[in-house]
Amino acid sequence: MRTLPNILGIFLFLLTVMSCKEQAQTEPVSDEAQTVVEPKDAVLDKLFTMMQGSFNSGKQAQADSSYFDISLHMAPIWPEQGNFLYVEQAVSANQDQPYRQRVYKLERMDDTRIGSIVYEIPNDSLWIGKWKTPEAFSSLSPDDLEIRQGCTVFLQATADGGFSGSTNEMSCLSSLRGASYATSKVSVYADRIESWDQGFDAEGNQVWGAEKGGYVFDKADATESNPSE
Repeated sequence: MRTLPNILGIFLFLLTVMSCKEQAQTEPVSDEAQTVVEPKDAVLDKLFTMMQGSFNSGKQAQADSSYFDISLHMAPIWPEQGNFLYVEQAVSANQDQPYRQRVYKLERMDDTRIGSIVYEIPNDSLWIGKWKTPEAFSSLSPDDLEIRQGCTVFLQATADGGFSGSTNEMSCLSSLRGASYATSKVSVYADRIESWDQGFDAEGNQVWGAEKGGYVFDKADATESNPSE
C-alpha cells in the first residue's frame, strides 16, 4: 500500500516532467540555432543572366553605314564574390584589338534600381580575349580594379520584360576627343542590348558617339562571333 510520502513524491515528479516539456515547446530557438536564409534577388539575377554572352551590331551596320560592326562580349567572373562581368568591345574585323575593356558589377541600389558599376582594369592588354576563359581572372581581384566615378548606369525593369536606364546627367567625366563628360543610355532585352554612348564638351555639344541613336547589339553564340574559333 502506497504511503502519503510516496504519493506526494510521484505527484511532484510528474509535475516536474510536464513543466520541462511545456518549457521545451514554448522556449524560442536561440539565435545560434537559427539558420538565416538571405532572400534571392530574382530581378537582379535575371538582368545578370541577360547581360551574359556575345553580341554584335552587324545587322545594324549592314542597314546603316553610319554604324560600325562592333562585337561585344560579356562573361561572368568571380562568381563567389558578386555579380561581376568582364566586358570587351572591338570592331568585329579586329577583335584582337579591343577599344574598350571593363568590368561591370551589378548591384541593387534601391527597391527599383540596379546599378551597373563600371571599373577599369590594370594592364588591360593582358586580358584581351579572356572572355573565352573567364577562370583566368582568378589571378586578379576586385580590389585591383579602379572604379569610374560617376559612370554607373542605373537600370530599372520595364513592362516589356527588359531593363532600361542611364548614367546620371554630367556625372561621368571624360576627356576623350575634347569631351568634358560622357553619358550612357542602355536597354537590355533577352535577345539584344541597345547602348548609346555619347561625349559632350563643356558647352553641351556632342563631340563623339553615335548621333542618330544607340547601337543595337544582337545576341549571338561566341562561335558565331568568332568563326575562326
